[in-house]
Amino acid sequence: MEPALGVIHMTLGPHPAASLNDIAADCPLRIFVGTGYDRTMTSEHLLSGAAMFWSAFLAATLLPGASEVVLVASLVERTADPWLLVALATLGNTLGSLVNWMCGRFLIAFRDRQWFPVSPRHIDRFTRVFQRYGVWTLLLAWAPIGGDALTVVAGIARVNVVMFLVLVGAGKLARYLVVAAGVLAWPWF
Repeated sequence: MEPALGVIHMTLGPHPAASLNDIAADCPLRIFVGTGYDRTMTSEHLLSGAAMFWSAFLAATLLPGASEVVLVASLVERTADPWLLVALATLGNTLGSLVNWMCGRFLIAFRDRQWFPVSPRHIDRFTRVFQRYGVWTLLLAWAPIGGDALTVVAGIARVNVVMFLVLVGAGKLARYLVVAAGVLAWPWF
């Protein structure tokens, strides 16, 4: 029986109680999304998805990174389904921004420390931007310059976490969709 449209059903091959290592090595992971959608996911797909998630997460937090490069490489190499890669990139990058929000909300007293994700100068600058344009600036949290500062400032300003996640997630999803569309529309694909 096929699942209803929009429902995700996962089966782990013949051994549902197996460890993750057994699953990755011995049996494929099958995912059904909507009616008639069936992809077999190998350990390579799992590793590619994990790399995409963690690359996006870390790029939004303390470590510099370019998750777009990982997304482009994964799309070109066809290591996983494009929708899955975009979803994992969006989720990872949004959760990474949530870490910045928590730093602004709970750890702002440590803003002069080297490990703090944003310099005090950027916090001051983007506080003015945030005060002028409001929470809608969070749609630009994907921007390489100033995006991290906006997420920290949102924590300082005590923006509602649900509103924060919706706005930041929407902006980051739009960015990854544009990157993926550009790669998939390119002649080599």
